[in-house]
Amino acid sequence: MKRLAVFASGSGTNFQALVDAAKRGELPADIALLVCDRPGAKVIERAGRENVPAFVFSPKDYPSKAAFETEILRELKERQVEWIALAGYMRLIGPTLLSAYEGKIVNIHPSLLPAFPGKDAIGQAYRAGVSETGVTVHYVDEGMDTGPVIAQRAVPIVPGEPIEALEARIHAVEHELYPAVLRMLLGEKEQQEERIENDGSETSIDQRLQ
Repeated sequence: MKRLAVFASGSGTNFQALVDAAKRGELPADIALLVCDRPGAKVIERAGRENVPAFVFSPKDYPSKAAFETEILRELKERQVEWIALAGYMRLIGPTLLSAYEGKIVNIHPSLLPAFPGKDAIGQAYRAGVSETGVTVHYVDEGMDTGPVIAQRAVPIVPGEPIEALEARIHAVEHELYPAVLRMLLGEKEQQEERIENDGSETSIDQRLQ
């Protein structure tokens, strides 16, 4: 079973969805650590209730991103973390973590990237008057929501609906899609080798989630 760290900055609903999926046996992962950059965030309470260790820090207490990421890396290595899932973590990942976990950091974003990257993606789409938005799971690189897309799900915007209704529908999709994608990713290498050995075929994660 892979050891997974979740990075979050806010209420932690996606953190909770991953923990719940793991408890149900739907996500083959040990949620080994919460990393949170906002002391007092609700996600810390969630981690405490779920007996998930938390590393909580204030970036302003460090001279640089490299300094606090070095400490995060120490915590990750101490707990033998193999994958990182960003779940509402409101900071760009820097070279220290990107180099240590190359190809093993993923993020969930509430839009159909590349549309509406960055903060308040749901509000951006709502105000733009588009007919649909959605959810994207992608690999993390040095940019803001610019890494390769792994899977997406569209969510229609109903004319005249309050933004709160759209937010609720998007969150429901997030809580289903993220555990499903991570379940595929955590066993991806083994599954990929098996598919190629058996029939030489290769399909994308998004296709296998259909």
